[in-house]
Amino acid sequence: MNHRPRKRFGQNFLHDPATIQRIIQVIDPQPGDNLVEIGPGRGAITTELLPLVNQMHVVELDRDLIEPLAHLCAPLGELEIHNEDALKFDFSRLAKTDAPLRVVGNLPYNISTPLLFHLLDQSRQILDMHFMLQKEVVDRMAAAPGSKTYGRLSVMLQARAKVTSLFRIGPGAFNPPPKVDSAFVRLQPCNPPPYRIDDWDIFSKLVSQAFSQRRKTLRNSLRNFLSTATMEAAGIDPGVRAEQLSVEDFANLASRVLSVNRLSDA
Repeated sequence: MNHRPRKRFGQNFLHDPATIQRIIQVIDPQPGDNLVEIGPGRGAITTELLPLVNQMHVVELDRDLIEPLAHLCAPLGELEIHNEDALKFDFSRLAKTDAPLRVVGNLPYNISTPLLFHLLDQSRQILDMHFMLQKEVVDRMAAAPGSKTYGRLSVMLQARAKVTSLFRIGPGAFNPPPKVDSAFVRLQPCNPPPYRIDDWDIFSKLVSQAFSQRRKTLRNSLRNFLSTATMEAAGIDPGVRAEQLSVEDFANLASRVLSVNRLSDA
């Protein structure tokens, strides 16, 4: 397949055989798995996965890739191609009661974060997700409290899924080579989530505000959400910065905000 990568689709096609085999090993596909691949491109991963699961779905926006991909995969198994935008695609419609989705993809860097949140909104139908992403993004996704890379993305993802950074992928594994390193990451949605969060909108706004000015203490950054006394009652030191709080701490603070709002509305 000689399709030229298109910049407007953020296409960097994977071609390194060793990297592809490593990816297949960590995904460990089994017959009967309900696999869906986002952005199959020239089929480097698709052609390895499809014979192992016999049938799978792919979501590809670039219509010029559809026919070559269908032709390439025809002898390998049953491939259902959805020529749609992954950011608008309803992944839950592919799930089955006895076969939750396993999602795989080499995600375009320019849509990776909104796509992750779009998928997590449908996480009840998803068993796991394996993605190639910019290494810097994966570092932020998997970061622990207290680290420089820990921030809004870390908290919002870890509130809903277990995030595991698996291995680094150099630019030479792709065509064209990106200007940054990539990494392969696993997300395992937690159903129910590990922490009780009754209002995701409040939780999201609280986390965003806390990290909007990282150098400020919580006393200052969250003063429009909670009083110092309320933070202390939740067991949180108002004198620390956002990166010192765990995901559970943010969940507790969001619960306090919800309680305060209910009292004020009563």
